[in-house]
Amino acid sequence: MVKEELIAEIKELMKVNDNEIIDINPNYLEYFQEEELVDIIKQLYGRKENISSITSSYLDEIYEKTKKDEI
Repeated sequence: MVKEELIAEIKELMKVNDNEIIDINPNYLEYFQEEELVDIIKQLYGRKENISSITSSYLDEIYEKTKKDEI
């Protein structure tokens, strides 16, 4: 992968919603080697998965509480 593609993927992974625009100082990212950028991407994917599982567990817990309240 080319550095520009890696940087673009990092920006996409950092978005909270699709309309958000992420600006990262290009000089900052140019400091990293491609391997380091790939590691950053892996970390961001891991965090997104972690947040998804935490959110899912939290929503399940809320759902179970609302079911109990309905009875």
